[in-house]
Amino acid sequence: MKTIGIEEEHGRPVLPFTAFVGQDDLKLALILLAINPRIGGLLIMGEKGTGKSAIVRALADLLPPIKVVKGCPFNDDPDDPVNMCDICREKIKSGEKLETEYKRMEVITLPLSASIDAVVGTIDIEKVLREGLKAFQPGILARANRQILYIDEVNLLPDHIVDAILDAAALGWNYVEREGVSIAHPSRFILIGTMNPEEGELRPQLLDRFSLSVRVESIKDEKLRVEIIRRNLEFLEDPIGFRRKWEEEQRKLRERILRAKEILPKVRIGEELLYIIAELCNSLRVDGHRPDIVIAMTAKTIAAYNGRDHVIEEDILEAAKLALGHRTREKGLLEPASYKEIKEAFGKAVKKARKFFRKSGEG
Repeated sequence: MKTIGIEEEHGRPVLPFTAFVGQDDLKLALILLAINPRIGGLLIMGEKGTGKSAIVRALADLLPPIKVVKGCPFNDDPDDPVNMCDICREKIKSGEKLETEYKRMEVITLPLSASIDAVVGTIDIEKVLREGLKAFQPGILARANRQILYIDEVNLLPDHIVDAILDAAALGWNYVEREGVSIAHPSRFILIGTMNPEEGELRPQLLDRFSLSVRVESIKDEKLRVEIIRRNLEFLEDPIGFRRKWEEEQRKLRERILRAKEILPKVRIGEELLYIIAELCNSLRVDGHRPDIVIAMTAKTIAAYNGRDHVIEEDILEAAKLALGHRTREKGLLEPASYKEIKEAFGKAVKKARKFFRKSGEG
């Protein structure tokens, strides 16, 4: 196996994730999804030329290889029989030992021209009655299982394709039905979509189903822009040498992510903090209950990333910033909350929660 620190994507060196300048919110959101893909999808909003696709590919390059069942088209995890395809599960039931191998993390890019069959897969009805899953032609959602699914300009995709992808992301499974025949396979991926708001908006129902969002803009600070130029020129002139310089930083971040994955199941969030989340979303008049749940999951992941087994108030504010910046409010009548509004509402929610629980304790 190659040394992770000098791996390349499709034979081309990738700028190291830790070498990217600025865009701290975006980097944090990507790291949180790497730790806990169950948070859901990330929507990156911003103009072209801000390095959105480059940093996503750098994330894949940063992450360690995954252990898969050799030859499985769905990248099944041999140590997770619950989330296996039917073929691998049947092999285990029959006592057959599964061959395994390690596969590097990939960015599976969804073309704008992709058809629904290319995304979800197709079923040969005649063959499926004779051969079962072998008659299923896997689609992009199969390849994306346990990988990164990247959709550039998601706002330009047909709604029914976005719906299918978001359904799979939410359920962790892709269901394909044709003429009464149904096939399911695991489809758990890190979903990342990008859009330039100037080229069209996502309809509110789809926008709301992305768990996190980040707005990226060109960096205005001259010193940081100079550093961007310097690092990119150095990388272009000597990609391998540049990557070696950043190998230690990459290793540290990779190990921190792996530690966070181990800590995450142990992280607890207290009742008072759950009250703060509920009051925050309620006071901002955010639609539905999904945002509350996303904030709680994200806050727990932030705690794990910071090496803690418990959530603190600051984790909730940081999570809310990522989870509420694109949310519909008052049934779509209000614009998404600004960070200033979120911060003010958070402060009031904390005071209300402390008062409520102090009174409850006295009672």
